[in-house]
Order: sequence, then C-alpha cells, then structure tokens
Amino acid sequence: MNYSKWAALAVLALLCGPVAQGSAAELDLERYLKRDTFTDIKLSPGGDYYAATVPMEDRTALAILSRATGKVTGSFVPPRNNHATSFYWVNNERVLIGLAEKFGSLDQPQLTGELYAMNANGGRGELLVGYRVEGNGPGTRIQPKKVEAVAAFLIDSMPQDERNVLVSVWPFSEDPYTRVDRMDIASGRRVTVARSPVRRADFTSDPSGQIRFAHGAGIDNVNKLYYRDAIGDTWKLVNDEADTGRIETALGFSEDGKTAYLQVQQANGPDAIVTWDPVTGTRSPLLRDPVVDPDRLIYRPGTRVPVGALYLGDKPRTRFFDETSADARLYRSLEAAFGGDAVFIASSTRDGRSVLVETWSGSNPGDFYIFDTVAKKADHLISRGAWIDPDTAAKVQPYAFKARDGMELHGYLTLPAASAGAKPPMVVMPHGGPFGVFDDGSYDSEAQMLAAAGYAVLQVNFRGSGNFGRAYRHAGAKQWGAAMQDDVTDATRWAISQGHADPARVCIYGASYGAYAAMMGAAREPGMYRCAAGYVGVYDLPMMHTTGDVQRSGSGSTYLKEWLGSPNDVAAVSPVNLADRIKVPVFLAAGGEDERAPIQHTKRMEAALQKAGVPVESLYYSTEGHGFYTDPHRREYYGKLLAFLSRSLGGKTAGAAAAASP
Repeated sequence: MNYSKWAALAVLALLCGPVAQGSAAELDLERYLKRDTFTDIKLSPGGDYYAATVPMEDRTALAILSRATGKVTGSFVPPRNNHATSFYWVNNERVLIGLAEKFGSLDQPQLTGELYAMNANGGRGELLVGYRVEGNGPGTRIQPKKVEAVAAFLIDSMPQDERNVLVSVWPFSEDPYTRVDRMDIASGRRVTVARSPVRRADFTSDPSGQIRFAHGAGIDNVNKLYYRDAIGDTWKLVNDEADTGRIETALGFSEDGKTAYLQVQQANGPDAIVTWDPVTGTRSPLLRDPVVDPDRLIYRPGTRVPVGALYLGDKPRTRFFDETSADARLYRSLEAAFGGDAVFIASSTRDGRSVLVETWSGSNPGDFYIFDTVAKKADHLISRGAWIDPDTAAKVQPYAFKARDGMELHGYLTLPAASAGAKPPMVVMPHGGPFGVFDDGSYDSEAQMLAAAGYAVLQVNFRGSGNFGRAYRHAGAKQWGAAMQDDVTDATRWAISQGHADPARVCIYGASYGAYAAMMGAAREPGMYRCAAGYVGVYDLPMMHTTGDVQRSGSGSTYLKEWLGSPNDVAAVSPVNLADRIKVPVFLAAGGEDERAPIQHTKRMEAALQKAGVPVESLYYSTEGHGFYTDPHRREYYGKLLAFLSRSLGGKTAGAAAAASP
C-alpha cells in the first residue's frame, strides 16, 4: 500500500495557517464549518517531538514536529478518503497510526482496523496489519506480516518493551471471537498471546503487559467479564450481566498490579469505580459522582496507572482515588491557573516532567499547553480553533428539571447575545443515537452557529441517553415516540416557562434519531413548534428491521428488538404514518449512501408530507452518507437550513460571502 507524502511545509501550513475573518455584520457560516486545526496531539515519550492529526476535506494527515524547532520532521498523508484517526507513540522514535476510511455509510470515516507505523523523521513507513497488507510475493517464504482479513486495535503500547505492542485482532465476520497478538512495530510480525472466551471482546493488560481481562458480549448482547491470573491460565467469569443485572468493565491496575479497577453499573444512579482484589474477589467502592458516570480515566503522568476520573456534568470536574496525592495536587493547581475551564492532561513524557494540558469550555473548542511540572511553567502550544474567540462565543448554561413523571433530566442551553430584553426564538436540538449518546456541554459548532443566527439552542439528555447510569439509559428502551419524546416536550416547556424563549417562535431540529424526534415533536405537539427539520433521519421504524446496517448482524437484530421494539409495535410511532398531524413547514436532508438511515426513510417521509399537504423542502446528495462530509455539501446544507429556520423564526441567514464560497 503506497502513500504519497506532501512537503513538510505544506503540512505545517495546514497545522498553523491563518484564518480569514468574516464581516461582523452578517453570520459568518465558514467560522462554524471550518474543521478543527487538528483532531489530536501528543507528546513523544522522550519529549523531543509532538505529533498531531490534521483534518482536511478528503483525508486526515499526521504531522510530526520537533519540539525544539517547531519544524515538521515527518508527515503521513493517506490517499483520498483515508484518515489517520488515532496514533500512539510506542517509543521515542516510532509512531503507530490507526486508519479509517470514508466509505459513505456514515458522515465520519469508519475505522478499518489497519495499523501503519513510521519513524519520527518520516522514514520506515509501512502498513503492518489490515485488509490491505500485501505479502512479499510467492517467491519467498519470508513473510513477517500476516496477510489476512482482520482489523487490529492497540491494547497496550508496552513501555517496558521498545519493540512490541499488544493489539486486539478482529476477524472480518459478524460477532467474532477476538484474540490478542503481540506485534513487532518494525516488521509487523505477530504472535498470538491470548484468545477470548466471549465474542466481540476487548482486553485489558496489567502493568507488566500481561492480558488479564476480556470483556465482550454474544449475539444476545449480554455482557460478560472474564479474568485470568497468568498466560495460559483458564479464563474465570467475573461478572455475567444476565445474573447480576449490571455491566462491569475493567479499567486497569494499580502500579504493583495487585489491585484491579472496575467500572460497575449500579441499580440506580451513575456508575461507580471500585477496586477488585483478584485473589479474594472483593469489590470496594472507590469513586462515584452523585449525578454522572466517569467519562475518562486520569493516569499518572508517564504511566498507565489510573489515579482518578474526569466527569462531565453541569461542568467538567475531576476526582481522584487519593485526593491528597501529588496527582490530585497537580490537577488542582492547573484548574486554579486556568480559571475554571475544564483541564485534562492529554499526554506526557515518560518521565512525567512535561505534560500536555488540554483546556476547554462550552465557548472554547480547546487550547493546549506544555506544562513543566518542575519549573511550574505553562507555554501555549496550539488551539483547536484559533478563529474562535471564547469571549464573544455564545455562553452555554447547564440546567436540570423534573419531567412529568418525576424523573430528573439534564441538559444545556446555548444563549445568543442579549437583544434589548426580548425573548429570543429557540431551536430545540435533540441529539442522535439515541442510546448511550449524550450532550456534555462542550463546544458545539452547530449550536454556536444557531446561537450566532439569533436563536437560543436547547439540548436535553432525554431518558435513554448515556452518562447518567444504567437505569437512566434503560428507561429509554422501547420508548421511541413515547417517554423519550415526552422528555423533549417537557424540556421545551421548561425553557419557555423560565423565560428563555419566545413561545411563539420555537422550531425543532435534529439529525439521525434527533431527526426522528423532530418529526415526532411536530406531529405530537402541533401548537408548540413553528417548523421542523430532519437531517439523515429514520422515519419508518419497521423498515429499520429490514434495511440499514444495524440489522445485518445477530447482535444488531437483538438490539433492535430489545431497544426499539418489534415492527408491529413501532409502526404507530413512525412519522411516515403521522404526516397528516404535522401542520408546520418541514425541511429534510439525506445522503444516498447512508446505510445507518437509508435515504428511503427521507424519501418516504417527504412523500407522506406532500400527500398530506404539508410544505416540505428537501436536499439530497447521492454520494453522501449518514451526514454530509464534503465542504461544498456542508456549506449548501447549512445555508439552506438557516434560510429555512429564518422564514419561521426570523434569525440570520448565511452571509453573501459564505454563500458565494467555492
């Protein structure tokens, strides 16, 4: 597999280039459509380099820069529609890159399970594992890399081993049994070191690089957690969701490897982090937030030892296993220095002296700093969106209220600039998913764009959303068009009652499941919304059992039956069957290559609305998938969306400069 390379200066220009500013008198659409300067950035173990993934319209590159000079030392630019989506420093000089490809079925590229490695100077670049690996030809028996149709994902970079890493290997089959291979990062040679006792397993290793846990689920989607003491030992069942009514996952080990950390679902409320003694099987509570689940682990700089967790609630907050530890003190000093913005150490040198600190808020997509833990000095490195001014961006406010049945719901309100005390029009924007997905209050370019157009934007984590525990998520099972929809309605009424919006100027808009909720909102609450817009939505629920990518596997079919409902049960809550109840203008958009919500959903919805005499506009792209990915298509879509909303709510439309952009 051959990859072209661009000149280092071209990659550096993409990474650090200036951004043109639009006129303040009109909505600058480009400001909200522009891709982040980078998607991820990490320090090398020795601190000599940092690497960053750089998004472009049709691919994502990886640039490696010298920390001393700021100059690009190496770059990786994959072919069109291919993307470097993840990367890992496996030693001071070599980077392992996970690839994705834009196939069309989703707006974002899909992981291919290919792993590519190259040196910090750009040399010795080679595809090590994946479906496009080629052998050395029939004329030789020396075949260091296996040529097989598998996907591979990094488990452990094994800092104690400069040559090898551990990867999980997924055969290309539905609901496969997975395995762990030790892979040479120079040659790609792999040796199997563990096989899973359960389908679709993820694995967890201990500090010495030994695989200890396997967590997966079969076609029945019942989660199981297994443990083993040493290489070759028999796997022992630690938790079976069918017996305990909860999911347990392994998070890692203490520094001495004697104590494991598990994330454990609770009967009510958010998940807990507990310690687990492999010898006695004893679980002891360690961390639990009163409202939200752990979002990500905090590791001691330079190690893979968990020391705490980040929680995304009304505001991001960190908690530690030992609040008196040096790790906790480091975070507290950083949080104080950055004035209340969220703080997270994204990577560090192996000695822990230099750490890469990320800060963000609802008004700021993110800034990165290099912090010297000895000199106690922070230097700004780069911003995700240098063209965004956090001081002038719309403010994001958390809220909580009780739904009609007493369940406490949480969400975020993005408010436009004040306008002489008048209540603003509002766009209700339910998220997609729906299960396990959640709005977290971080910078949302779509919500910011709508706020800049003059709208308050309401986002609610209706039941079924993630981040609030097992019971919260399971409360959404088979509640499409029912309790989940009631939650969106109740949130809208709450916002109006609190004076956040003009009750006569409210529209509802969403993507995927959010598009479904938008159409159902217009059908069930005809007097509440002035218009409804659906983007790559699902509107004919029985069709989900026969078309689309979810129903193709046994586990996917089980998921639809358990979480959506049977075809007979969901016909009555399908918007295509309720078009005659919709009395407001509708805007629909879809892609012809969408496999998650095939375009037939939108075509049928449009036909049903036309038959019912409902004003409907539509936009289709035959080459797009579950969301529009190319810049011209995104520009046209959002321009049309803003114009549609403006006709009902009176907000700004895209400026003439943006509309004329190539």
